[in-house]
Amino acid sequence: MPTAATDALALGDDLRAFVDASPSPSHAVAELARRLTAAGFTELAETDSWAPAPGAGHFVVRQGSIVAFRVGSGTPAETGLRLVGAHTDSPTFKVRPRSDVRQSGYRLVGVEPYGGGLWHTWLDRELTVAGRVVLRGGRTALVRLPGAPLRLPSLAIHLDRAVREGLTLDPQRHLVPVWSQELDEEPGLLAALADAAGVAPGDVVGHDLVLADTQPSARAGADGTWVAAPRLDNLASCHAGLLALLAAPAGERTQVLVCNDHEEVGSGSMSGARGSFLEDVVTRLAAAADPGDPQAAQRAIARSVLVSSDMAHAVHPTRYDRHEPAHQPRLGGGPVLKLNANQAYATDATTGGWFTERCEEAGVPVQAFVTRADLPCGSTIGPLTATRLGIATVDVGAPMLAMHSCRELTSALDVPHMVGALTACLAD
Repeated sequence: MPTAATDALALGDDLRAFVDASPSPSHAVAELARRLTAAGFTELAETDSWAPAPGAGHFVVRQGSIVAFRVGSGTPAETGLRLVGAHTDSPTFKVRPRSDVRQSGYRLVGVEPYGGGLWHTWLDRELTVAGRVVLRGGRTALVRLPGAPLRLPSLAIHLDRAVREGLTLDPQRHLVPVWSQELDEEPGLLAALADAAGVAPGDVVGHDLVLADTQPSARAGADGTWVAAPRLDNLASCHAGLLALLAAPAGERTQVLVCNDHEEVGSGSMSGARGSFLEDVVTRLAAAADPGDPQAAQRAIARSVLVSSDMAHAVHPTRYDRHEPAHQPRLGGGPVLKLNANQAYATDATTGGWFTERCEEAGVPVQAFVTRADLPCGSTIGPLTATRLGIATVDVGAPMLAMHSCRELTSALDVPHMVGALTACLAD
């Protein structure tokens, strides 16, 4: 196999490892922080006073979101920043506060859908629970229950002949995972979570938990260059952004990676793209570099560019009619420039041209995507961040199939393409 393909497979394997380590947004942030720390970045607390030195690498965490940055030799007000944005969450099911459901001799776990998932793809899969639990005294712990304790079983065709005409799932009645037979001595979810955290059940006072597929990510396709995995939307962009930040040479501009939570439900939270997290970090970086200039943050933003990196739709092998005929991205064909006349994506002529030039310099091919005029268009953190900060933004992403499925598909060949493109953008 050629060296380029071999390198891509290695990066694809690293993407698989990253996804498998990140069954929840909290786990994704922990994995990003672990890798950043190993690369010499140090954590800052929002409650501390910051005085980051040129060349230093730091990161700050706010719940399920993280911002990492390498400080440039110039001041942000004079040089601007180069930023890459992604999101840590994916469509899933959130565990309800009172989750112990008992019916028909079974014990189930009460959940509610999170985001716009293809919920039928979650049926008949081995599932677990992952996320963070809050303990007495304000402590938190990451948990992922071992094994595959949960399942959403399909109803046999013998009991629902109408399924041949189409499957309709009521999330309140049909999408409630089964935990066990209803046995009095069987420990429930709370006891299992406490055991996983190494505490007594009474010490667990809150939780932020999601369901996760337990099947490991895998190589796929005839030549093994495809990546089959859960949560590729949008952990693949978090992974590429991280590798780009670590690979980008230090320069005069401060380089930033932001990975926000809650994109799949509108980003409206203290850690989402509509919240103040990124703006707070940029303001503090500008103020630390120019303490005497009250307009430093605004000047910095005016000189900055954000690359909003979220996954893109590759042309479907059998439903190609659902794509705009002149805009049909291919798996392995390189980053996709995402455009929408109604501003569902933040790309404009200037930012799209800037991204294309950076890719040309890096030897990375570029594809383009627009939605058919008779279909609605999804969106990203790009327009939300651009609106809040007033920052020039371009929306891009790696092509994939089965977006929002329990198990999605992308190409390992696009991992080095995305890393190379984002590295060039951060190094500009």
